[in-house]
Amino acid sequence: MNTTPAIRLTGLRKTFGALTAVDGVDLTIRPGEVVALLGPNGAGKSTTIDLALGLARPTSGDAELFGAPPIAAIREGRVGAMLQGGALLPSLTVAESVALVASAHRHPLTVAEALERARCTEIARQRVSKLSGGQLQRARFAVAVVSDPDLLFLDEPTAAMDVEARRTFWQSMREFTDAGRTVVFATHYLDEADEYADRIVMMARGRIVADGTPAEVKAVVSGRRIRATSDSPATPSARAALLELPGVRSAERHGDRITLVSDDSDATLRALLTAHPDLHDIELTAHTMDEAFLALTEQRDTEGALS
Repeated sequence: MNTTPAIRLTGLRKTFGALTAVDGVDLTIRPGEVVALLGPNGAGKSTTIDLALGLARPTSGDAELFGAPPIAAIREGRVGAMLQGGALLPSLTVAESVALVASAHRHPLTVAEALERARCTEIARQRVSKLSGGQLQRARFAVAVVSDPDLLFLDEPTAAMDVEARRTFWQSMREFTDAGRTVVFATHYLDEADEYADRIVMMARGRIVADGTPAEVKAVVSGRRIRATSDSPATPSARAALLELPGVRSAERHGDRITLVSDDSDATLRALLTAHPDLHDIELTAHTMDEAFLALTEQRDTEGALS
């Protein structure tokens, strides 16, 4: 079995004058992993991708793809990329754009297969200048996969896509990853990261602040949320009584809906149902990726402000 990492970033750092965009990133991604790169605007995601692809030179540190400098893997056609700044010639059709890129590779897919993978067959004859935002993203994806790469970088791949187009895109992406390919994608849609990534790497202020499975990342926000409907009147004393229940960390009420955050949901539920038998429509949920994202990135912002 080949144990050479698909991506290895070591001590990667990139500065632009007084601005540090990437600050000492160490990251190893194994072949076959689907990794989501998350972080607020300015966290360093796009710069990290540029450094990994050799499109920018690091101030310090090293980037390797399949154990070699990025340019070597790119020349072999092992790497595809769909970047925010990537542009297609507006006068060409989608099929012509894919064919142009295919001609630069040794063992590309056929144009028809690349178009099919990207769900672009029906827009193959349309000129790039006439494409909608979502169609343009699909065309760029076809260009990225025509080399039949082992590793694919995607920077905000579903930007400008509607809900149905996003679903279609990820269906085509599943076909790509089911063949054992490595994918790294940066996104602002946290639900995409939660659903499609094997692993989440979260960045803030140019550093990695979390690295693990979606479940592991969400687990950094302790406790669970309990929601219920109450027929009893809302009073200050009633809220105080909820806060005294075992495990309860916070309690809110909006209209007839009560929301509790508990560090011991089993104990809270037992005590809650005993003290408030009128409750109904009870829901118990784990914390979301959004909450983990806010907790981790806000913590890093606070640390940065204090340092």
